[in-house]
Amino acid sequence: MRLSKKERQRQLTLALQQNPFATDEEMARQFGVSIQTIRLDRMELGIPELRERIKHMAEEKFDRVRSLAPEEVIGEIVELHLDHGGTSILEIKREHVFTRNRIARGHYLFAQANSLAVAIIDAEIVLTASAGIRFLRPVRLGEKCVARAKVVKKGAHRVQVDVKTYVEEEIVFQGEFDMYRASGDEAVKLKEGH
Repeated sequence: MRLSKKERQRQLTLALQQNPFATDEEMARQFGVSIQTIRLDRMELGIPELRERIKHMAEEKFDRVRSLAPEEVIGEIVELHLDHGGTSILEIKREHVFTRNRIARGHYLFAQANSLAVAIIDAEIVLTASAGIRFLRPVRLGEKCVARAKVVKKGAHRVQVDVKTYVEEEIVFQGEFDMYRASGDEAVKLKEGH
């Protein structure tokens, strides 16, 4: 049964409030309409395209990363709360996949999760001490990976970060990262190579 335009737009607004990372393609599938219809609905409702929504969220929900330069993060950080958690998005493109089967190379999923785990730690130097990871299903060309990191245990020098990566609502990767952090005098010594 097709929804009226008014009802579809109401539900579209709610859906994008719940999942601001949803693409026009995903919404078109969900509502059984064309991508163009979703774009027109968004324009009428004043809802920006995905890139603008991500940019807007990042401006609102961002602590400053201390441990990495922005270009060192794999994926795009859209939410960051130091020593608590964060979210990043990585769209799987041609350079991320094996040519023969168009499946993402695992090191990109690991790198997205690991760099997010580093970025959420409030310290000048953060190193990965160990990681336990699980790939739950292959990720394909064109899929959007949303990694969510959460600090689950904090000590003076050690922080445990759990990361789950989703494609739509399905978990595709899980990682438990044991992070080492250094600040102040200790960070200066490490930087100088002592």
